[in-house]
Amino acid sequence: MIPRPEPSRREFGEGGHPRPTIVRGDGASLWDDRGRRFVDLGATHGVGNLGASPPAVVRAIQEQAARLIHLGSGYASPVRTEFLEKLLGLLPPSFGRVFLANSGTEAVEAAIKIARSSTGRPKVVAAMRGFHGRTLGALSATWRRELREPFLPLVPEFVHVPFNDPAALDAAVDERTALVLLEPVQGEGGVHVATAEYLRAARAAADRSGAVLTFDEVQTGLGRTGRLFAFEHARVVPDVLVLSKSLAGGVPIGATVTTPEIESRFRGSHHSTFGGNPLACAAGLAALDLVVRERLAERAEKLGRVAFDRFRSLPPERVREVRGLGLMIGIELREKVAPVLAALEANGFLAIPAGATVLRLLPPLVIDAADWDRGLAAISEAIGGG
Repeated sequence: MIPRPEPSRREFGEGGHPRPTIVRGDGASLWDDRGRRFVDLGATHGVGNLGASPPAVVRAIQEQAARLIHLGSGYASPVRTEFLEKLLGLLPPSFGRVFLANSGTEAVEAAIKIARSSTGRPKVVAAMRGFHGRTLGALSATWRRELREPFLPLVPEFVHVPFNDPAALDAAVDERTALVLLEPVQGEGGVHVATAEYLRAARAAADRSGAVLTFDEVQTGLGRTGRLFAFEHARVVPDVLVLSKSLAGGVPIGATVTTPEIESRFRGSHHSTFGGNPLACAAGLAALDLVVRERLAERAEKLGRVAFDRFRSLPPERVREVRGLGLMIGIELREKVAPVLAALEANGFLAIPAGATVLRLLPPLVIDAADWDRGLAAISEAIGGG
Protein backbone atom coordinates (compact mmCIF):
# COMPACT_ATOMS: atom_id res chain seq x y z
CA MET A 1 0.00 0.00 0.00
CA ILE A 2 1.32 3.43 -0.91
CA PRO A 3 1.39 5.64 2.21
CA ARG A 4 -0.71 8.74 2.10
CA PRO A 5 1.52 11.78 1.51
CA GLU A 6 1.72 14.20 4.40
CA PRO A 7 0.15 17.60 3.78
CA SER A 8 2.74 20.30 3.35
CA ARG A 9 3.16 22.58 6.34
CA ARG A 10 2.00 26.09 5.55
CA GLU A 11 1.01 27.20 9.03
CA PHE A 12 3.59 29.02 11.13
CA GLY A 13 4.05 27.41 14.49
CA GLU A 14 4.78 24.18 16.25
CA GLY A 15 5.46 21.05 14.25
CA GLY A 16 5.48 17.61 15.76
CA HIS A 17 4.24 14.22 14.71
CA PRO A 18 1.23 14.13 12.34
CA ARG A 19 -2.19 13.97 13.97
CA PRO A 20 -5.57 13.01 12.49
CA THR A 21 -7.08 15.56 10.13
CA ILE A 22 -10.45 16.33 11.73
CA VAL A 23 -13.17 17.37 9.29
CA ARG A 24 -16.42 17.35 11.27
CA GLY A 25 -17.91 16.81 14.69
CA ASP A 26 -21.10 16.20 16.63
CA GLY A 27 -21.19 16.55 20.40
CA ALA A 28 -18.12 14.80 21.74
CA SER A 29 -17.59 12.87 18.50
CA LEU A 30 -15.01 13.95 15.93
CA TRP A 31 -14.39 12.37 12.52
CA ASP A 32 -11.23 12.54 10.45
CA ASP A 33 -10.80 12.63 6.69
CA ARG A 34 -10.62 8.83 6.63
CA GLY A 35 -14.01 8.44 8.27
CA ARG A 36 -12.62 7.35 11.65
CA ARG A 37 -14.58 8.44 14.72
CA PHE A 38 -12.80 9.78 17.78
CA VAL A 39 -14.19 10.77 21.17
CA ASP A 40 -12.99 14.19 22.29
CA LEU A 41 -11.38 14.00 25.74
CA GLY A 42 -9.57 17.32 25.33
CA ALA A 43 -8.88 17.90 21.63
CA THR A 44 -10.42 21.37 21.71
CA HIS A 45 -8.25 22.45 24.68
CA GLY A 46 -11.34 23.41 26.68
CA VAL A 47 -13.06 25.42 23.94
CA GLY A 48 -15.57 22.65 23.27
CA ASN A 49 -17.54 22.63 26.54
CA LEU A 50 -20.71 22.42 24.45
CA GLY A 51 -19.32 19.89 22.00
CA ALA A 52 -18.62 20.28 18.30
CA SER A 53 -21.00 22.64 16.48
CA PRO A 54 -23.81 22.72 19.08
CA PRO A 55 -27.06 23.18 17.08
CA ALA A 56 -28.31 26.15 19.12
CA VAL A 57 -25.03 28.01 18.56
CA VAL A 58 -25.00 27.10 14.87
CA ARG A 59 -28.51 28.50 14.44
CA ALA A 60 -27.58 31.70 16.27
CA ILE A 61 -24.53 32.16 14.04
CA GLN A 62 -26.52 31.54 10.87
CA GLU A 63 -29.28 33.95 11.82
CA GLN A 64 -26.87 36.66 12.92
CA ALA A 65 -24.64 36.24 9.85
CA ALA A 66 -27.66 36.87 7.65
CA ARG A 67 -28.37 40.12 9.50
CA LEU A 68 -25.00 41.64 10.42
CA ILE A 69 -21.58 40.07 10.91
CA HIS A 70 -19.50 43.00 12.06
CA LEU A 71 -20.05 46.43 13.59
CA GLY A 72 -17.60 48.81 15.21
CA SER A 73 -17.89 49.13 18.97
CA GLY A 74 -18.76 52.81 18.68
CA TYR A 75 -22.26 51.88 17.59
CA ALA A 76 -24.95 50.21 19.68
CA SER A 77 -25.66 46.55 18.95
CA PRO A 78 -28.77 44.87 20.41
CA VAL A 79 -27.18 41.43 20.42
CA ARG A 80 -24.06 42.73 22.20
CA THR A 81 -26.21 44.42 24.84
CA GLU A 82 -28.22 41.23 25.35
CA PHE A 83 -25.07 39.12 25.62
CA LEU A 84 -23.51 41.45 28.20
CA GLU A 85 -26.68 41.50 30.26
CA LYS A 86 -26.87 37.71 30.17
CA LEU A 87 -23.23 37.31 31.21
CA LEU A 88 -23.41 39.85 34.04
CA GLY A 89 -26.65 38.27 35.24
CA LEU A 90 -24.72 35.05 35.93
CA LEU A 91 -22.07 36.82 38.02
CA PRO A 92 -22.00 38.39 41.49
CA PRO A 93 -23.56 41.88 41.62
CA SER A 94 -20.19 43.57 42.20
CA PHE A 95 -19.42 43.09 38.51
CA GLY A 96 -20.87 45.58 36.08
CA ARG A 97 -18.43 46.31 33.25
CA VAL A 98 -17.14 44.06 30.46
CA PHE A 99 -14.42 44.54 27.87
CA LEU A 100 -14.87 42.18 24.92
CA ALA A 101 -11.93 40.89 22.89
CA ASN A 102 -11.18 37.85 20.72
CA SER A 103 -9.20 35.48 22.95
CA GLY A 104 -8.12 34.68 26.46
CA THR A 105 -4.71 36.19 25.88
CA GLU A 106 -6.27 39.49 24.81
CA ALA A 107 -8.55 39.41 27.84
CA VAL A 108 -5.52 38.95 30.11
CA GLU A 109 -3.74 41.84 28.39
CA ALA A 110 -6.78 44.02 29.12
CA ALA A 111 -6.74 42.92 32.77
CA ILE A 112 -3.07 43.95 33.10
CA LYS A 113 -3.76 47.37 31.58
CA ILE A 114 -6.87 47.88 33.70
CA ALA A 115 -5.01 47.04 36.91
CA ARG A 116 -1.99 49.20 36.14
CA SER A 117 -4.06 52.16 35.00
CA SER A 118 -6.64 52.04 37.81
CA THR A 119 -4.00 51.73 40.56
CA GLY A 120 -1.15 53.76 39.08
CA ARG A 121 1.21 50.96 40.07
CA PRO A 122 3.52 48.71 37.99
CA LYS A 123 3.91 45.38 39.79
CA VAL A 124 2.12 42.14 38.84
CA VAL A 125 2.20 39.08 41.09
CA ALA A 126 1.43 35.75 39.39
CA ALA A 127 1.99 32.10 40.28
CA MET A 128 4.62 29.57 39.38
CA ARG A 129 3.32 27.00 36.87
CA GLY A 130 0.69 29.54 35.78
CA PHE A 131 -0.23 30.03 32.14
CA HIS A 132 -1.96 33.19 30.92
CA GLY A 133 -1.16 33.40 27.21
CA ARG A 134 1.62 34.08 24.71
CA THR A 135 1.47 37.76 23.83
CA LEU A 136 4.16 39.76 25.59
CA GLY A 137 2.14 40.96 28.57
CA ALA A 138 0.35 37.65 29.11
CA LEU A 139 3.60 35.76 28.52
CA SER A 140 5.28 37.88 31.18
CA ALA A 141 2.71 36.53 33.62
CA THR A 142 3.24 32.97 32.38
CA TRP A 143 5.76 30.88 34.28
CA ARG A 144 7.09 28.29 31.82
CA ARG A 145 10.72 29.07 31.03
CA GLU A 146 10.73 27.42 27.60
CA LEU A 147 7.88 29.68 26.49
CA ARG A 148 9.50 32.83 27.85
CA GLU A 149 13.19 32.56 27.05
CA PRO A 150 13.08 32.99 23.23
CA PHE A 151 11.39 36.38 23.67
CA LEU A 152 13.36 37.95 26.50
CA PRO A 153 13.36 40.63 27.75
CA LEU A 154 9.66 40.58 28.56
CA VAL A 155 7.55 43.23 30.27
CA PRO A 156 9.20 44.27 33.56
CA GLU A 157 7.74 44.21 37.08
CA PHE A 158 6.29 40.69 36.96
CA VAL A 159 6.94 38.50 40.02
CA HIS A 160 6.13 34.79 40.38
CA VAL A 161 5.41 33.08 43.69
CA PRO A 162 4.77 29.43 44.60
CA PHE A 163 1.21 28.26 43.96
CA ASN A 164 -0.86 27.37 47.03
CA ASP A 165 1.61 29.10 49.38
CA PRO A 166 -0.41 31.84 51.17
CA ALA A 167 2.58 33.18 53.09
CA ALA A 168 4.71 33.64 49.97
CA LEU A 169 1.84 35.35 48.19
CA ASP A 170 1.18 37.71 51.08
CA ALA A 171 4.87 38.62 51.29
CA ALA A 172 5.05 39.45 47.57
CA VAL A 173 2.01 41.74 47.48
CA ASP A 174 2.96 45.25 48.56
CA GLU A 175 2.14 48.92 47.99
CA ARG A 176 3.65 48.73 44.47
CA THR A 177 1.42 45.85 43.39
CA ALA A 178 -1.20 46.63 40.76
CA LEU A 179 -2.40 43.11 40.02
CA VAL A 180 -2.58 39.68 41.61
CA LEU A 181 -3.26 37.24 38.75
CA LEU A 182 -4.18 33.62 39.51
CA GLU A 183 -5.90 30.61 37.97
CA PRO A 184 -8.32 28.82 40.33
CA VAL A 185 -7.12 25.65 38.62
CA GLN A 186 -3.84 25.70 36.73
CA GLY A 187 -4.60 23.93 33.46
CA GLU A 188 -1.45 24.11 31.34
CA GLY A 189 0.59 23.94 34.53
CA GLY A 190 -0.56 20.41 35.33
CA VAL A 191 -4.15 20.73 36.62
CA HIS A 192 -3.27 21.97 40.08
CA VAL A 193 -6.27 23.15 42.12
CA ALA A 194 -5.98 26.28 44.25
CA THR A 195 -7.00 25.71 47.84
CA ALA A 196 -9.73 27.86 49.36
CA GLU A 197 -7.15 29.08 51.89
CA TYR A 198 -4.88 30.28 49.08
CA LEU A 199 -7.62 32.17 47.25
CA ARG A 200 -8.80 33.73 50.53
CA ALA A 201 -5.21 34.81 51.21
CA ALA A 202 -5.08 36.39 47.75
CA ARG A 203 -8.29 38.28 48.46
CA ALA A 204 -6.93 39.50 51.80
CA ALA A 205 -3.59 40.56 50.30
CA ALA A 206 -5.31 42.52 47.55
CA ASP A 207 -7.62 44.22 50.04
CA ARG A 208 -4.72 45.08 52.33
CA SER A 209 -2.55 46.55 49.58
CA GLY A 210 -5.16 48.02 47.25
CA ALA A 211 -4.13 45.68 44.41
CA VAL A 212 -6.60 44.32 41.87
CA LEU A 213 -7.33 40.60 42.33
CA THR A 214 -7.91 38.87 38.99
CA PHE A 215 -8.88 35.27 38.38
CA ASP A 216 -8.03 33.81 34.98
CA GLU A 217 -10.96 31.49 34.26
CA VAL A 218 -10.26 31.11 30.55
CA GLN A 219 -10.17 27.33 30.98
CA THR A 220 -12.13 26.87 34.23
CA GLY A 221 -15.17 29.02 33.47
CA LEU A 222 -18.63 28.15 32.14
CA GLY A 223 -19.26 24.94 34.07
CA ARG A 224 -15.96 23.13 33.51
CA THR A 225 -15.14 22.57 37.21
CA GLY A 226 -18.63 21.65 38.40
CA ARG A 227 -19.61 25.25 39.12
CA LEU A 228 -20.52 27.93 36.62
CA PHE A 229 -17.30 29.71 37.65
CA ALA A 230 -14.48 28.05 39.56
CA PHE A 231 -14.20 30.84 42.15
CA GLU A 232 -17.58 29.70 43.47
CA HIS A 233 -15.92 26.66 45.06
CA ALA A 234 -13.95 28.88 47.46
CA ARG A 235 -16.57 31.66 47.59
CA VAL A 236 -13.89 34.23 46.85
CA VAL A 237 -14.99 36.93 44.39
CA PRO A 238 -12.23 38.68 42.40
CA ASP A 239 -12.15 42.29 41.22
CA VAL A 240 -11.56 41.20 37.62
CA LEU A 241 -12.59 37.97 35.92
CA VAL A 242 -11.07 36.79 32.64
CA LEU A 243 -13.10 34.47 30.39
CA SER A 244 -12.70 32.99 26.91
CA LYS A 245 -12.42 29.50 25.33
CA SER A 246 -15.97 28.06 25.53
CA LEU A 247 -17.70 31.40 26.18
CA ALA A 248 -19.16 31.52 22.64
CA GLY A 249 -19.43 27.81 21.91
CA GLY A 250 -16.29 27.74 19.76
CA VAL A 251 -16.40 31.18 18.17
CA PRO A 252 -13.38 33.34 19.17
CA ILE A 253 -14.22 35.66 22.04
CA GLY A 254 -12.62 36.98 25.21
CA ALA A 255 -14.12 38.90 28.11
CA THR A 256 -12.53 40.94 30.89
CA VAL A 257 -15.17 41.56 33.53
CA THR A 258 -14.68 44.13 36.28
CA THR A 259 -16.46 46.51 38.63
CA PRO A 260 -17.81 50.00 37.93
CA GLU A 261 -15.54 51.31 40.68
CA ILE A 262 -12.39 50.03 38.97
CA GLU A 263 -13.58 51.37 35.62
CA SER A 264 -14.04 54.80 37.19
CA ARG A 265 -10.32 54.88 38.03
CA PHE A 266 -9.16 53.67 34.60
CA ARG A 267 -7.13 56.22 32.65
CA GLY A 268 -6.12 55.91 29.01
CA SER A 269 -7.87 53.78 26.40
CA HIS A 270 -8.14 50.19 25.30
CA HIS A 271 -9.92 48.87 22.23
CA SER A 272 -10.42 45.84 20.00
CA THR A 273 -11.61 46.14 16.39
CA PHE A 274 -13.30 42.74 16.34
CA GLY A 275 -14.08 42.48 20.05
CA GLY A 276 -17.79 42.28 20.75
CA ASN A 277 -18.73 41.78 17.11
CA PRO A 278 -22.37 40.75 16.56
CA LEU A 279 -21.50 37.25 15.33
CA ALA A 280 -19.48 36.36 18.43
CA CYS A 281 -22.06 37.92 20.74
CA ALA A 282 -24.90 35.97 19.13
CA ALA A 283 -22.90 32.76 19.56
CA GLY A 284 -22.06 33.73 23.14
CA LEU A 285 -25.68 34.42 24.00
CA ALA A 286 -26.74 31.01 22.68
CA ALA A 287 -23.84 29.32 24.48
CA LEU A 288 -24.68 30.87 27.84
CA ASP A 289 -28.33 29.92 27.44
CA LEU A 290 -27.31 26.32 26.72
CA VAL A 291 -24.94 26.06 29.70
CA VAL A 292 -27.67 27.25 32.06
CA ARG A 293 -30.61 25.44 30.49
CA GLU A 294 -28.85 22.06 30.34
CA ARG A 295 -27.33 22.49 33.83
CA LEU A 296 -23.93 21.58 32.44
CA ALA A 297 -22.02 22.58 35.58
CA GLU A 298 -23.97 19.98 37.54
CA ARG A 299 -23.34 17.43 34.81
CA ALA A 300 -19.61 18.16 34.92
CA GLU A 301 -19.56 17.61 38.68
CA LYS A 302 -21.43 14.31 38.33
CA LEU A 303 -19.26 12.91 35.53
CA GLY A 304 -16.15 14.12 37.31
CA ARG A 305 -17.09 12.09 40.39
CA VAL A 306 -17.48 9.02 38.16
CA ALA A 307 -13.96 9.55 36.84
CA PHE A 308 -12.34 10.05 40.23
CA ASP A 309 -14.04 6.90 41.53
CA ARG A 310 -12.76 4.96 38.52
CA PHE A 311 -9.23 6.31 38.79
CA ARG A 312 -8.83 5.08 42.36
CA SER A 313 -7.84 1.74 40.84
CA LEU A 314 -4.98 3.17 38.77
CA PRO A 315 -1.67 1.56 39.78
CA PRO A 316 0.34 3.77 42.18
CA GLU A 317 3.58 2.48 40.69
CA ARG A 318 2.65 4.31 37.47
CA VAL A 319 0.50 7.19 38.78
CA ARG A 320 1.71 9.86 41.20
CA GLU A 321 -1.58 11.71 41.64
CA VAL A 322 -5.02 12.32 40.16
CA ARG A 323 -6.31 15.85 40.69
CA GLY A 324 -8.83 18.33 39.38
CA LEU A 325 -12.39 19.56 39.68
CA GLY A 326 -15.43 18.51 37.70
CA LEU A 327 -14.44 17.63 34.14
CA MET A 328 -11.02 19.22 34.42
CA ILE A 329 -8.80 16.31 35.43
CA GLY A 330 -5.06 15.74 35.47
CA ILE A 331 -3.40 12.35 35.90
CA GLU A 332 0.26 12.78 36.81
CA LEU A 333 2.28 9.78 35.74
CA ARG A 334 5.67 8.60 36.93
CA GLU A 335 6.75 8.47 33.29
CA LYS A 336 6.22 10.32 30.02
CA VAL A 337 2.60 10.78 28.98
CA ALA A 338 3.22 10.57 25.21
CA PRO A 339 2.80 6.76 24.96
CA VAL A 340 -0.51 6.96 26.83
CA LEU A 341 -1.77 9.67 24.47
CA ALA A 342 -0.74 7.57 21.47
CA ALA A 343 -2.50 4.48 22.87
CA LEU A 344 -5.69 6.46 23.45
CA GLU A 345 -5.59 7.89 19.93
CA ALA A 346 -5.15 4.41 18.48
CA ASN A 347 -8.30 3.36 20.36
CA GLY A 348 -10.33 6.35 19.17
CA PHE A 349 -9.88 8.87 22.01
CA LEU A 350 -8.18 12.26 21.75
CA ALA A 351 -6.65 13.69 24.91
CA ILE A 352 -3.91 16.25 25.59
CA PRO A 353 -0.94 16.66 27.94
CA ALA A 354 -0.24 19.27 30.58
CA GLY A 355 3.52 19.04 30.63
CA ALA A 356 5.62 15.97 29.94
CA THR A 357 4.03 13.63 32.48
CA VAL A 358 0.41 14.77 32.97
CA LEU A 359 -2.59 13.46 31.06
CA ARG A 360 -5.14 16.26 30.88
CA LEU A 361 -8.84 15.52 30.38
CA LEU A 362 -11.14 18.33 29.17
CA PRO A 363 -14.06 16.52 27.53
CA PRO A 364 -17.15 18.37 26.34
CA LEU A 365 -19.59 18.77 29.21
CA VAL A 366 -22.22 17.22 26.91
CA ILE A 367 -20.26 13.99 26.43
CA ASP A 368 -22.48 10.93 26.35
CA ALA A 369 -22.22 8.94 29.58
CA ALA A 370 -21.45 5.75 27.65
CA ASP A 371 -18.63 7.44 25.71
CA TRP A 372 -17.24 8.83 28.96
CA ASP A 373 -17.30 5.38 30.53
CA ARG A 374 -15.54 3.90 27.49
CA GLY A 375 -12.98 6.67 27.65
CA LEU A 376 -12.27 6.01 31.33
CA ALA A 377 -11.84 2.31 30.55
CA ALA A 378 -9.43 3.14 27.71
CA ILE A 379 -7.42 5.41 30.01
CA SER A 380 -7.22 2.73 32.67
CA GLU A 381 -6.09 0.19 30.08
CA ALA A 382 -3.49 2.56 28.60
CA ILE A 383 -2.03 3.33 32.02
CA GLY A 384 -2.26 -0.26 33.21
CA GLY A 385 -5.06 -0.23 35.74
CA GLY A 386 -7.37 -2.64 33.94
